[in-house]
Amino acid sequence: MTNKNILVSAVGAVCLLILAFGSTSSAQETNNDAVVPFVLPESGPFKPEDIRIDNQKAITDWYRSAHADQAAEAFSRWDSDEGIRPACAVCHSGEGFRSYHGLDGSEPGIPTEPIPAGGVVDCGTCHNEGLRDIKEVLFPSGVHYPVVGAEAACMTCHQGRTAGTTVAAAIEGKDLDTADSSLRFINPHYATAAASWLGGYGGAGYHYEGREYSGLFWHARPVSSCNSCHEPHSLEVDFEPCQTCHQGETPQDIRVSRLSHDGSGNAAVGIAYDIRGNSETLIQMIKDYAESVTGQPIVYEGGQHPYFFNDANGDSVVDLAEGSPVAYDGWTPRLLRAAYNWKLVSSDPGNFAHNPDYTLELLYDSIEDLAGPLDIDMKETDILR
Repeated sequence: MTNKNILVSAVGAVCLLILAFGSTSSAQETNNDAVVPFVLPESGPFKPEDIRIDNQKAITDWYRSAHADQAAEAFSRWDSDEGIRPACAVCHSGEGFRSYHGLDGSEPGIPTEPIPAGGVVDCGTCHNEGLRDIKEVLFPSGVHYPVVGAEAACMTCHQGRTAGTTVAAAIEGKDLDTADSSLRFINPHYATAAASWLGGYGGAGYHYEGREYSGLFWHARPVSSCNSCHEPHSLEVDFEPCQTCHQGETPQDIRVSRLSHDGSGNAAVGIAYDIRGNSETLIQMIKDYAESVTGQPIVYEGGQHPYFFNDANGDSVVDLAEGSPVAYDGWTPRLLRAAYNWKLVSSDPGNFAHNPDYTLELLYDSIEDLAGPLDIDMKETDILR
C-alpha cells in the first residue's frame, strides 16, 4: 500500500468517526443531553512526570534508601568480578535472596552459581508473594526463628554470618592466654540488628561460661517488629511515637536504666552513651592486652578486612609487608572472644534500641574477662553489667 493510500484510509477512518459521533450527538440533542465530542489524544512523547503512579512516594523513598544504593560497597563490591559469590548474593542482591528462599522456583538454599552483579534489595525482595509461605529463618547459631511475611527478609539479612558458637569451636581446648597461630579473627559481619534483637536467644555473641544473657528484646506494643520503628521503604525511624513514653530529642537520648553502666555516674543521658563508653573501654583493653600479654601490639582498621592488624612498633599504624597490610596473628582465645564481642556490638549502630541489655552484658563480660590478666579491679571501674 502506498503512502497516499495510507493517508486516504486514515482520513476516511476519521471521517467515519466524526459521522458516527455526529449521529449520536443528534440523538443526544433530541434527548436534551450534553454533546460529548470526540477528541484525538495528544501525540507523544509523553513526560514521565505526567504519568500517575499510585505508589510513587514509596518508590521514591526506596530509591533514596540504602537498600537501593547501587554505588554502595554492599552492592558494588563485586562489579569487577564475574558475579557475586553465592553465599554473599543471598543478601547483596534481590535475585540471590529469592534463590535462597526458593522464591524463583529453584530449590531453597545457597545459590549454586554466582549471581550477576548490579542488583540491590529490590521490590521483589520484600514484596514477593512467596514470603508468606516462609515460616522461620535459620540463624548462624542454629536457632530457627518464626517469622511472618516481609519480616523474613529483615531477619535473613540482618542476622550476621557467625555466632558465639563459631568462636567457641575455634578456641576449644586451647590455653586462654597463649597465642595460637591457627587462630584468625572471626567477623560477625555487618548491620546485625536482628542478631541484637534476639539477644541471648539468638546466640549471636560469645557467651561466657556461668553467665546468663537477656533474650529477645520485647518492647511494649505496638512496637513489635522491624516495621514498627523503621519505615519499610525509606528505612528511617519515626521518633515521634517514641516520645509518647520517652523523653529526648533523638533516639540516642532514650534512657532505659536508672543505673550508670559505664562508670561515669551519669544516668541523665541516653543508654546509648553507656554502651559507647563501655565499647571504648573494651577496645582499649583489647589493645592493652595484646601489647602486655601476647607481646604483639594490635591495631584496628575498620575500613579493611580482617580489621585487626599487626602493629609491631606500637605506632597505631597498620604494618605492611610488600605493600599489603599484615593481619593480626597473635590471637589468644581470650583476646579473640573479646574482640569478636566488641566487633558484634560495633556492627549494630542501633544496638541501644534493638537490645541494650544484651549489648551491655556482652561488653561487661568481655571487659571483666580481660581485666584479670591486666590486673584491673572491676569494682574500682564502677562499670555495671
